[in-house]
Amino acid sequence: MKNKINIKNSFVNNLPGDDNSVNRPRQVYKSCFSYVNPEKPTNPELVSYSKETAELLGINEDDCRSEDFLQIFSGEKNLNNAKPFAMNYGGHQFGSWAGQLGDGRAINIGEAVYNNQRYFLQLKGAGPTPYSRSGDGYAVLRSSVREFLCSEAMYHLGIPTTRALSIVFTGNSVLRDMFYDGNPEYEPGAIVTRVSPSFIRFGNFEIFAARQEHEILKQLADYTIETDFPEIKSEGKEKYLEFFSKVLNLTADLIVNWMRVGFVHGVMNTDNMSVKGLTIDYGPYGWLEVFDPEWTPNTTDAQLKRYAFGRQPEIALWNLSMFANALYPLINEAEPLERELKSFQSLFNLKYREMMASKLGIDNFNSDETGNIINELNNILTIAETDMTIFFRKLSDIDPFKDSATNFDIFNEAFYDISEITPEKKKRFADWIEKYSEILKKENKAPDKRKKEMNSINPLYVLRNYLAQTASEKAEQGDYNYLNELFSTLKKPYEEQPGKENFAQKRPEWARHKPGCSMLSCSS
Repeated sequence: MKNKINIKNSFVNNLPGDDNSVNRPRQVYKSCFSYVNPEKPTNPELVSYSKETAELLGINEDDCRSEDFLQIFSGEKNLNNAKPFAMNYGGHQFGSWAGQLGDGRAINIGEAVYNNQRYFLQLKGAGPTPYSRSGDGYAVLRSSVREFLCSEAMYHLGIPTTRALSIVFTGNSVLRDMFYDGNPEYEPGAIVTRVSPSFIRFGNFEIFAARQEHEILKQLADYTIETDFPEIKSEGKEKYLEFFSKVLNLTADLIVNWMRVGFVHGVMNTDNMSVKGLTIDYGPYGWLEVFDPEWTPNTTDAQLKRYAFGRQPEIALWNLSMFANALYPLINEAEPLERELKSFQSLFNLKYREMMASKLGIDNFNSDETGNIINELNNILTIAETDMTIFFRKLSDIDPFKDSATNFDIFNEAFYDISEITPEKKKRFADWIEKYSEILKKENKAPDKRKKEMNSINPLYVLRNYLAQTASEKAEQGDYNYLNELFSTLKKPYEEQPGKENFAQKRPEWARHKPGCSMLSCSS
């Protein structure tokens, strides 16, 4: 395996680093990273791996089952003599500047180049770094399973994301207060290996702007543009403005994709925002099961709902404004940055309407009629507990030439309690179906073609929280079959898979309030 991957260290070779041998939590100045070695695990055991992610790195399935693979991706030995490091960054958490944050439990073990593509490899949960603050640098199995499954599920849904290569038991027990209620318990420790073309975040720039370390800020920006945005050829201020514009566009695309499938990140702090427009840092995420724009999966955010589903576009813009502030010292002009920020809302609205029209099987996304039907749908979906994924999947079964009452029955499976649907509510749904059917009649698209197009954008299978929780509970007992079956199913989220219907069902009642199945904390 080690002969197949060309290891480079462009990040650490091109940017200033911290080579302090004392690995303890501290403020790290004038450095983009700190060298740090993973801790050696007590008794590592491979839980699962992603064949598709391994192939990105030139690793075959036999390699994945090898002792060499286990040693490298448990942190037991370094990859081809690479020098592991943790990155230094800051960030705004829940709207407030938090100062230095950094890779508190993530260690970059190497930069792999395969088929002319570059990927960073990062162990999450492999021990403390200078950025661990009051934490221990470890991760537990339940969070590692969730990140492993979700990273790959998002990729197969067609959503920009970091990838996951493997999960490894460390053999260590980790103390965690899952509910922040003063009752910590020991849980099995695990490491998930993340793979990404870049792990650079908004916060990487914020820390140097805040500290007025402007020369390092410029070095980081130049490095990021050269390696992640080589198409940018302009110089001077224009280079950094074009960089910001590209990040803004990628961020808009990312949030539109989240909204398309009902994904809620849960912790949209600026240190969790990728400059490449990738979904990064899978903590207390969730899928919108009951359609509710005010829902957040994060218990820490339960009252303020800053990171609720419907606020994600607004928060993305706020985060971009913080990123613009960080780049300002390189531009020294507010007006062009403000102009870009002002363009975000119209850009997002256009992309969102086009996406929603595609979910509805409508070609003419720019008409007032389409805009009205989208707005009205978002309103009526909240009048009863309606499963978002099932509703949109069933939408392709509507026959516009049948009466609205018959078409309404198509959605019975999407309602959590059909008795909630009063005659008044049913009429609102029926009226919407009638208006929607009129648009479909006008466009006169072949039913089979429309259904195929809609089913290619409205998934049948998503990683519902109760499925992820069940997978982690079984894995803790040494049973990986459920995890691997679920993982296999999520690789084909838009396809009917006979025998996998249990993974497409709406959340069962027992999971409504069960810990890990509805809302989660950041504790992992």
